[in-house]
Amino acid sequence: MDTTAPADLHPRPRDLDFAMQEHWDSHWFRGDPVGTAVFNALSLTFPDGERMFMDAVRHFRGQVPEGMREEVKAFLHQEAIHAREHHALNALIDRSRYDVAGVEASIRHNIQLGRDRGPLSMLMATTVLEHLTAVMADVHQRHGHRLWAGVPEPLERLWRWHALEETEHKAVAFDVLRIVTARWSRPAFYFRRVLSMLLISYLFPRNITRHAVQLLAGDGLGRTEATRKVLRFLWWSPGIFRLGWRHYIAWFRPDFHPWGHGDLERFREWRREFDQLADAAR
Repeated sequence: MDTTAPADLHPRPRDLDFAMQEHWDSHWFRGDPVGTAVFNALSLTFPDGERMFMDAVRHFRGQVPEGMREEVKAFLHQEAIHAREHHALNALIDRSRYDVAGVEASIRHNIQLGRDRGPLSMLMATTVLEHLTAVMADVHQRHGHRLWAGVPEPLERLWRWHALEETEHKAVAFDVLRIVTARWSRPAFYFRRVLSMLLISYLFPRNITRHAVQLLAGDGLGRTEATRKVLRFLWWSPGIFRLGWRHYIAWFRPDFHPWGHGDLERFREWRREFDQLADAAR
């Protein structure tokens, strides 16, 4: 199993402004209230979620060897910018129409439960959620031409930039975890990460579904109808959680490493595009 990041895909923080407010609409995802609610629900998790990821990795930074410290620094910088840009997107959601405050309160509660379990559990959860994010990034790379057609360019670009940078640093938390647990037996490490994945694989889709349904109340959809439509969007058409199943199940291989999976060619194209934008923004 390859455990080495491609030489041209090491993390690079890109401080970009996506000017989303100029193209904002209540149903910005192709005019679809359900798709918009799903991606708004995802976006609402990012500011507090990214901060937990940063705190989890930062806690163990002193155990990281010299050769990995630049990767960790870039990971922290990228996640900080992601949190900022999704906070900017979230601020555009009409809070007088949608129960954004209620969703945010639920997210903060769930993240605090994770924090209360301590730094090592936070780091384990971070590696799992980074894998799920990498799976969604891979779905964006493979199917984005269909999924994101008709989305205003600044918003499409925001999510594609996020997908690229999540791919660039997808192994950082995992490698930190391997260092921190170096004295564990292989069966103990495998059991713990599989158990963590199974738990979060239940909680994460459940929470996104609940939050999207909560937002759809602002569009006049009852809970039963909204739940049916959100589940259809997530698992059937377009099926954004279903499309990445092959990448997802790679986690359960005993020899799994994040850099053993994923088609990187399109990400290299995206990297050239976003490097140019970042260079021009300096």
